[in-house]
Amino acid sequence: MTTGFMIDALCPLAMKAADSTRAALTCVCLLAGMASTPVLAADVGLAGVFPGKALLTINGGAPRTVAFGSTTAEGVRVLVVDGESATLEVDGRRRALRVGQNVAAQRATEGEKAVLSADGQGHFLTTGLINGRSMRFLVDTGASVVSLGAGDAARLGIDARNGQPGFANTANGQTPVRRVSLDSVRVGEITLYNVDAIVHEHDLPFGLLGMSFLNRMEMQREGSTLTLKKRF
Repeated sequence: MTTGFMIDALCPLAMKAADSTRAALTCVCLLAGMASTPVLAADVGLAGVFPGKALLTINGGAPRTVAFGSTTAEGVRVLVVDGESATLEVDGRRRALRVGQNVAAQRATEGEKAVLSADGQGHFLTTGLINGRSMRFLVDTGASVVSLGAGDAARLGIDARNGQPGFANTANGQTPVRRVSLDSVRVGEITLYNVDAIVHEHDLPFGLLGMSFLNRMEMQREGSTLTLKKRF
């Protein structure tokens, strides 16, 4: 298998669980000193196009070139550059812009949140939806993206065979995976679209709710309760 990418699929802390599979999956890195919230894209404009690059203005800043396939610190991703137009991912949605056009990101409305309770071991497990079908998740800030086992992917109707091949770092070493895009992921009152994910070649006891979902959340922990609030 050709290595297309390398990704982290677990928390990097030492784990005490006896079972090796569960040890690879049941660590939740909810640290008190979480990284500060990044600046998000409220307004994005297409100032020009170049071969394989788009010239963008973000939040009224100076124009800057962003290469095809790249994502800015504000979360704007360049998907397609074609002639006098470009297709971007802004606010989790595809936006087609012509040179000179702008788009405003839609902010989360009041009430888009999920409140989770820790189990006896301090892990946050919840039942949500992937592409409208039920999925059991473990919240894992150490996982770069949402991660699914082969059996769950098949049950959800996700065909990973055409996904980009790569490897994920787990507690048991590197494991082959395929990168896919999920049409929708819902937890509580929060729904995100076009969420990056990986599918493992083996089964997992549950899905990992990784940073491709969590990086768009404000996360607040109080005792055994974790509240996720959609930021954008």
